Amino acid sequence: MKMTSKRMVDILQERLKEGAYTYHFDRKKDTLRIEEKHVNKGVTISLPGLIAKYEENKEQAIEEFIYYIQESFQAMKDDQQLSGKEKNILPVIRSTSFPIKSSEGIPLVYDEHTAETRIYYALDLGKSYRLIDQKLMDSENWSHQRIKEMALFNLRSLETVVKKDQVAGNDFYFVRTNDGYDASRILNESLLQQYAKKVSGDMVVAVPHQDVLIIGDIQNEAGYDILAQLTMSFFANGLVPITALSFIYENGELDPIFILGKNRKKDK
Repeated sequence: MKMTSKRMVDILQERLKEGAYTYHFDRKKDTLRIEEKHVNKGVTISLPGLIAKYEENKEQAIEEFIYYIQESFQAMKDDQQLSGKEKNILPVIRSTSFPIKSSEGIPLVYDEHTAETRIYYALDLGKSYRLIDQKLMDSENWSHQRIKEMALFNLRSLETVVKKDQVAGNDFYFVRTNDGYDASRILNESLLQQYAKKVSGDMVVAVPHQDVLIIGDIQNEAGYDILAQLTMSFFANGLVPITALSFIYENGELDPIFILGKNRKKDK
């Protein structure tokens, strides 16, 4: 029997029944919001992404997700501090539709990035992370600029695992380190410059979901069609989708593009 979103919600509720959780299944967006009653905080997941992982790894995918949920809520309960954990501060890329305030109404620390993406900052806790908000920042008298500079510095120190595929004469590089910050590597300017020197065609970058960064060396029109299919597939199957649009990288700038068949247009 094919797994449906409703069936997945039922499985998760059954497996998490010992916790004090509330659930909101949004059929239109195909997402599930899980909140912990005692902390009034929660996480929202894309159900198609979890189902795709389930179809590939079955029970292991469910166990990993349950572990992720439990670790995330434990982190929410614990008091956190930035001092002494400077090396654990990292940037995370999210869609511009992502909230700019916590579930408690506290402004999150963020910077604008592109028309499609926004940069948030997180305190990495090992198995999960906490987004840094204004209250946490102010409690330690840190500045926004300090957090930003520290996060970008730490990002550059992360190991980057890249897999290369060639399709129809086009080269595609997939960054999938599986550390939670693969999409964030789009902020590593030295990495982008490295590939800008390597490509011989159009350099296109995509962050369809949190756990992948795609860099394309596009040599022909077919390459754009292939890229569009790749990004849409990743976007639909990611636990934390970001954007199905891609970006042309030129002169250190990222410009979103629409890929429509053999026509491509920059998003002004």
